[in-house]
Amino acid sequence: MTLNIDVSGRDLSLPKSVAKLGAAAWNDQEGLSQVRHILDKSCNARTVQEALQEVRGFASLGHNLWAYAYLRMLHHKDSNLFYRTLLAEPAYLMPIVYTPTVGEACQKFGTLPFLPRGCYVSLSDRGNVKAVLKEYAEAHLPKDSTGKPQCQCIVFSDGGRILGLGDLGTWGMGIPIGKLDLYTVCGGFDPHRTIPVMIDAGCSDASGNSAKLTIRDHDLYTGLKQNRVKHTSKQGTEVNTAYYGPDSFIGEFMTAASELFGRSCLLQFEDFNSNDAFPLLEEYRSKFLTYNDDIQGTASVAVAAVLGGIKLNKPLCTDLLPELKGLRFLFHGAGSANLGSASLMLKEAGVPESSVLVTNSKGVIWKSADGKKGTFKNDEQKAVARVGEPKGYDATNLVSIIKNHKPDVLVGAVGRAPGCFTKEVVQEMVQVQAAKGGKFRPIIFALSNPMTQAELTAEDCYTFSDGKAIFGSGTRFAPVTVQGKTRTPGQVNNFFVFPGMSFGAMCCEASHIPDGLFMEAAEAVANSLDKEDVEADSVLPSTGRIREVGHNVAVRVVLAAQKAGIAQKKLGDTAEAVSSEIAAKKWEPEAAGVPKIVMEEESGPSCSACRVA
Repeated sequence: MTLNIDVSGRDLSLPKSVAKLGAAAWNDQEGLSQVRHILDKSCNARTVQEALQEVRGFASLGHNLWAYAYLRMLHHKDSNLFYRTLLAEPAYLMPIVYTPTVGEACQKFGTLPFLPRGCYVSLSDRGNVKAVLKEYAEAHLPKDSTGKPQCQCIVFSDGGRILGLGDLGTWGMGIPIGKLDLYTVCGGFDPHRTIPVMIDAGCSDASGNSAKLTIRDHDLYTGLKQNRVKHTSKQGTEVNTAYYGPDSFIGEFMTAASELFGRSCLLQFEDFNSNDAFPLLEEYRSKFLTYNDDIQGTASVAVAAVLGGIKLNKPLCTDLLPELKGLRFLFHGAGSANLGSASLMLKEAGVPESSVLVTNSKGVIWKSADGKKGTFKNDEQKAVARVGEPKGYDATNLVSIIKNHKPDVLVGAVGRAPGCFTKEVVQEMVQVQAAKGGKFRPIIFALSNPMTQAELTAEDCYTFSDGKAIFGSGTRFAPVTVQGKTRTPGQVNNFFVFPGMSFGAMCCEASHIPDGLFMEAAEAVANSLDKEDVEADSVLPSTGRIREVGHNVAVRVVLAAQKAGIAQKKLGDTAEAVSSEIAAKKWEPEAAGVPKIVMEEESGPSCSACRVA
């Protein structure tokens, strides 16, 4: 028996290289055929317990890529069982279906069997994007009584900056797929009413990704085998030409999605290069229900983690947000994550400009009083730059910067400088607090993903600081025992924010998503910390309670949206009423009415032997 991968009715919405050859012939290529056979014969689960046993078998090899591939196959064969399994063990499985495993999965995405999930919108479809989306919707989405396809959310990426790995082109499809899995597990979205989308605008050669991998020119590359067409913007940055101007490809895509699925369908930007991410967000944030998770979601969870760090420093403190104004911050790295975090601190938290310092490849970002000179590289960096050229210290040396600025919080999101938070850096952060009286433990975050790009490991942070520092990371690190106490470092990951943010905004049909909602979400996350989290020295809640956290965020977002007058649908006057409405709208796999698959024989669930009950 062979695995049935049905893409009937689809041509426009397939990746171009796959469409040219045909999905069946594509998967019959050498290498893909063998991997497909292994996964097909290994995926025999009919219960959650069996699925967990099978995935743990692959994970026991000591490498989660095979476990990732197994779970993708499980989703293809029985999506209902896939989500029931994720909901049963979210803390264990989320690092497999998403970060950190998804990074390597994207680097090798084309070497895994091609499966139907995911819509590919190519530059060659310009002027016909609506037809591409409609084709995918007809094949995969449920319809209402009038026959209109129902879509709650689209996560779309162009693969231009996948995590800290660079340009992976259409192989980056693993990111919107994984993101939407978390939308369901953490937020309550109906997975059958979501679309993962890759914008295929070309791909750089091996020099465009951090590992210097051959991707665009690989025999199994799924997208357009052409370079990206770019130009220099007015800010002096390299941007994708097709995304700008009156015939913007992104504008055509977002307009088509809104017309097909309605204004309340959330459209989330994901993993665009920073040079494109900021101007595109600015262009479309008030026109559609949209946001950029790399900028706003990361900023929100970073604020939440800082609030959690304050809670660890001051366990009796309940009014956390005002405490931010008294802290000093150093953001090392000037990508979308840190720029978004710095901006949120300045604009929404009310942190004084003198308390926030950001670095880029030239050191401390500064600007002259008239804004004509400085080390900023774009308008976004200029907005957070300190006024005046640094004097009296080496503004390119991190230890020197810490000695001069005296930060309470150090946030690393460089993306390409693993291990840059050295022993000297950590010890200087401790010394700064000692000079201030030693009552506040320094907060240090290493946010770059995947783990290989982290600025610092948990063990090194605790060792270098003699247990004095509070640590958080973008990738989950194992617990560390320090001075007889086991500490579980918090994972400063957007999944604490984006599922609840998106679900709340979608449910109340918000007209748009202002930055203030992300501050509300941050406080909701921090207020979800419980006694066990505090005892574990974690700045964020346990991932085992991720659905609870997502619910808390959604409720807070709806209440704030209603108060701000941007909610077009009122869900209730009190937190209790809104909570009840939110809970009622969540998708649950057992109750979703998904057709069950039964087998015509007992040899195992190979798809060619399946029929709908």
